[in-house]
Amino acid sequence: MSAQDELHPDDIQQHLREVQALLSRHKVVEELVHRQDMPRHELVENLVHKQHLAELQTRLDKLHPADIAYILEALPPEDRLFVWDLVKADRDGEILLEVSDAVRETLIETMRPDELIAAAETLDADELADLAPDLPPEVMQDVFQALDSEGREQLRAAMSFPEESVGALMDFDMVTVREDVTLEVVLRYLRRFEELPDHTDKLFVIDRNDHLKGILTLESLLINDPEMTVADAMHRENIISFEPDDEADDAAQAFERYDLVSAPVVDRERRVIGRLTVADVVDFIREESEAEILSHAGLREEEDIFASVWDSVKNRWAWLAVNLVTAFIASRVIGAFEGSIEKLVALAALMPIVAGIGGNSGNQTITMIVRAIAMGQVEQSAMQRLMKKEIGVALFNGVVWGGLLGVLAWWLYGSASLGAVMTAAMMLNLLLAAAAGVVIPMLRMRLGGDPAIGGSVMITALTDSGGFFIFLGLATLFLL
Repeated sequence: MSAQDELHPDDIQQHLREVQALLSRHKVVEELVHRQDMPRHELVENLVHKQHLAELQTRLDKLHPADIAYILEALPPEDRLFVWDLVKADRDGEILLEVSDAVRETLIETMRPDELIAAAETLDADELADLAPDLPPEVMQDVFQALDSEGREQLRAAMSFPEESVGALMDFDMVTVREDVTLEVVLRYLRRFEELPDHTDKLFVIDRNDHLKGILTLESLLINDPEMTVADAMHRENIISFEPDDEADDAAQAFERYDLVSAPVVDRERRVIGRLTVADVVDFIREESEAEILSHAGLREEEDIFASVWDSVKNRWAWLAVNLVTAFIASRVIGAFEGSIEKLVALAALMPIVAGIGGNSGNQTITMIVRAIAMGQVEQSAMQRLMKKEIGVALFNGVVWGGLLGVLAWWLYGSASLGAVMTAAMMLNLLLAAAAGVVIPMLRMRLGGDPAIGGSVMITALTDSGGFFIFLGLATLFLL
């Protein structure tokens, strides 16, 4: 890539705007030509159509597959499929890997079996394993038969590991060398490659049975005497490696902690079977982050922004149903104190404050706990310590902010008793929020669930109903 073609962070938006502009112009011009009554109208219309298609295709050919994927996700279905048809067939596989799961499904539905097979055959075994769940079984069968024995074995291995394991992320494209050769021999060996595998910062040193003996960094390879043997130049100690059954979360933390670019993946006998790269880890972190954001909002999966109404409804209904139940419970709590509210109208104005502050505090707590769990910083044994700490924070906030709200309530309504009830209710609801913010994610972790799923929905429901009950209950006992 030349300096003038170098991408900047905002270029992708520019690419999107250019494609959208070309699509709009294509529609307008073709509509005008179609309406004209002229000699050889069909020929002229065909020429104009081909000219615009060629211009748009030229623009797409210059873009990275990830940029095309971004553009496809940002276009409505009709334009998306129009652009997808213009993409060169040999790039289909790369783009399908880059688009979101929801958009990938819509693109695959429009492709013929032979097109899907051709796209799949351009991918490596680890990439094919990522795409396999979305491909029709008959297509996967044909692709599998087309692979050589090594490719079949690699594909079986990649698909056999759990989704969030190192084995599911690793790739098989790597460079290995023996320890008894000189660095000059290694350099001559590397020059035979047309290109090195992406993110190659080290070579894996193995014996005749593929056991990992050490790593040879490219730095060591280049700065040492070419006559030196690999055994003398390689690193033997503190080699960071992973097994395919290791948690991908743990591997991601190791990559961040040790600033890794790549690392070997070995089996239990220390045989090198693949490698993990920073690109794989970054993709995993991004997907996990997106999934966590969606789960906090109660969404089950990533959603195509232009999906049909029915698809969106199916994705969103579950936690909306939960919200409906919790909202009904909150309304029944308020209904139980209708008489108190009628006698003291100020309660209706003040009770949303108690519930709102409690919900915000609970979401802060649950966010911190979920993050700590994701970072591997929290074990089950830490629950009691975390509870004490969060209760302390809630007590402090209850005294300070509850006291301030109590004074304001006293000033607004001229009732010291109402102010005292406001302070007490605020403190108790913050204590409830703190306890729930610790218990909910820790309990879900103990039961083997995802601590992030629906956490904010549950904490808000609890602090709303609990806040109303505490405030109105205290008011009924001490003010009426």
